[in-house]
Amino acid sequence: MPIYTQPEVTEFCLEGRFLDFVIKDGYKLKGLLLWTSEGECYVKLAKHLRSTFDLRLPKGTWLQVVGTKQHDAKKDKLTLKAERVMAAREEMSKQPALQNQNQPKPGKTQTILVCQKSDCMKRGGKALCQALESELRNNGLEDNVIIKGTGCMKNCKAGPNLVMPDKTRYSKIQAAQVPALIDKHFGAEIQEQSENVAVPRFARV
Repeated sequence: MPIYTQPEVTEFCLEGRFLDFVIKDGYKLKGLLLWTSEGECYVKLAKHLRSTFDLRLPKGTWLQVVGTKQHDAKKDKLTLKAERVMAAREEMSKQPALQNQNQPKPGKTQTILVCQKSDCMKRGGKALCQALESELRNNGLEDNVIIKGTGCMKNCKAGPNLVMPDKTRYSKIQAAQVPALIDKHFGAEIQEQSENVAVPRFARV
């Protein structure tokens, strides 16, 4: 008779540089990518952390993560789940940036809030989030503007509902309206991005 062993669960504590968020469906925060002494590492966030995590966290920030480590011997799979995330000890932040991580300096991050409740999702909220993500990426704004899901905005019948970074509220917004919306609120940033792209890299001496 074969013997089935339960996955082994132990506690872990690690430190590393924050690389990026792992987002599912364009707006659902699932976990973090960190660079540790052993290389790139994915850490799943516990549910209570996902809704409270500050998405303005600059890339390159040193973090200390405490949680549970589950090793499934049958699948030879290791899963890290964070229960607490905090700034790493002060001396870690004084270390030089990773030389093999060619990342731009973090700028001011702006946030678009999108209602995640069922009424808004049924009225096109999921497609709206996907369109926002696509349009931001197409205009080179994915590092400067993030999409964050929220609870009910108390305007269910007029969904989908969203709030732009300047606090302007919109209702009944559909995916087809996203390009005009992004241009209206981020036109200056888009122009700046296009000007930066237009400058040849070899122009500097």
